Amino acid sequence: MSTSADTAAREVEADLVVDAVRQESDGVVSLRLIAPGDRELPTWAPGAHVDLMLPNGAVRQYSLCGDPADRASWRLGILREPQSRGGSSFVHDSVKKGTVLRTRGPRNNFALADSPRYRFIAGGIGITPILPMIAAAHAAGADWTLHYGGRSRRSMAFLDELGAYGDRVTVLAADEVGLPDLDALLGSPEPDTLVYCCGPGGLLDAVEQRCAAWPAGALHLERFAAKEPASAADDAAFELLLQESGLNLTVPADKSVFEVVREAGVNVVGSCFEGVCGTCETGVVDGEVDHRDSVLSPAEREENEVMMICVSRCRSGRLTLEL
Repeated sequence: MSTSADTAAREVEADLVVDAVRQESDGVVSLRLIAPGDRELPTWAPGAHVDLMLPNGAVRQYSLCGDPADRASWRLGILREPQSRGGSSFVHDSVKKGTVLRTRGPRNNFALADSPRYRFIAGGIGITPILPMIAAAHAAGADWTLHYGGRSRRSMAFLDELGAYGDRVTVLAADEVGLPDLDALLGSPEPDTLVYCCGPGGLLDAVEQRCAAWPAGALHLERFAAKEPASAADDAAFELLLQESGLNLTVPADKSVFEVVREAGVNVVGSCFEGVCGTCETGVVDGEVDHRDSVLSPAEREENEVMMICVSRCRSGRLTLEL
């Protein structure tokens, strides 16, 4: 897990040009982004995502779902959210070939670990980070399967692309076969096997429950939306020391660490402000963190080496950060 005294130092911002817009299914479009002047784009690995900093002021995170070896372009798959707050609706309604979009990243909180065997599970637009993962697993000669669920085949993106993998891919359209049988798929832990899952919260929660008996570290999840937030009723003020800046601050019960640090003039970067994207990840020097993010694994929380300062707080009354 990387850390930095200045979270802005980890971020690369660039204006990219939309080279193509393609309808991938009902409600899903893909964007192909290129750099002006045919410059090479930053490298990335399966599981990475980027921020789109849209002209209407919205900042949204989208998974890179193309080929990591392609340094000339990035591909994003974007679902029109029924309750869009101006992100996906802007992309679907206003972005076209030639549109210039500000990007930030790539960032990877969902990296693919080496394994001889994988069980991939995707729900809806959760297929996007899984696409380059299965390509990498296939190229490495690993034993892998994908179970991909959605409302209907018409709503499920990239089915033609997935068809090239034959019976390794199981398409589970709810209007044809109902919901995935997670008990059959995950009921018995498999040796030397990693489970990667991305999709709606209900699917992730169900997979997490089924994998409770699997070895620690076997399950890897990525959430597009934050978990149910912790109650703020018991939040208390705490002391915050910034090691690099030499500042001693107080975080009141009604403000986040991110807000207090930024108000003190320290250069930090945030994006989702819900503990989902990992942009504000910050190194912890001392103190016990009350982790409230949806990024860190249980093991990473136990290590207590980093925190997402947009949502997480302090259990010990005093916290020292690498800022």
